Amino acid sequence: MPPIPGSGLAKGLAVTLRTMTKRTVTAQYPDVQPELPPRTRGVIGLFEENCTVCMLCARECPDWCIYIDSHKETVPAAAPGGRERSRNVLDRFAIDFALCMYCGICIEVCPFDALFWSPEFEYAETDIHELTHERDKLREWMWTVPEPPALDPGAEEPKEIAAARKTAEKLQSAQEAEQAADRATGQDAQQDAGQNAAPDVEQGGQE
Repeated sequence: MPPIPGSGLAKGLAVTLRTMTKRTVTAQYPDVQPELPPRTRGVIGLFEENCTVCMLCARECPDWCIYIDSHKETVPAAAPGGRERSRNVLDRFAIDFALCMYCGICIEVCPFDALFWSPEFEYAETDIHELTHERDKLREWMWTVPEPPALDPGAEEPKEIAAARKTAEKLQSAQEAEQAADRATGQDAQQDAGQNAAPDVEQGGQE
């Protein structure tokens, strides 16, 4: 059946009329902050204690907007006769948000959980050069990172928690077995002491 002439125009006008009758809602920003989704990609926070200066995030960044400087320090031996070790010490960790395209690759490839998404988005600057934020600023954003969402009831247990739980169960089983062995040894010792004392009592009665 061919379309009725003007039906498209009528549908468009109907949508316009429905929209005109609805009450408009204006978000009063910045007086009222918007409710952002939990996984909002605002800025990147740095948890400096976890960073080992492996440079993996800088190498994988497609925009080359991560700048890392470090130096090596010698760590003395932990025990007498041990060998000294060297470790990397972080001197600079900066991200140029004028180049960042918020792909999240650096966060995904970090093997030590040193980078996190923060929902903060109010960091506009009048000078583009000020969009390169150093590690002190990245550390401040770390405290705005939301807690990870809870797992679904039917989700699998995380591998780290499962491994820790199995290790704790093994240690508990070993401790219980050791305690049971100690109790059995103590009971055997008491029985041996009682058997050794019985002949002495009998000899005393005969005398």
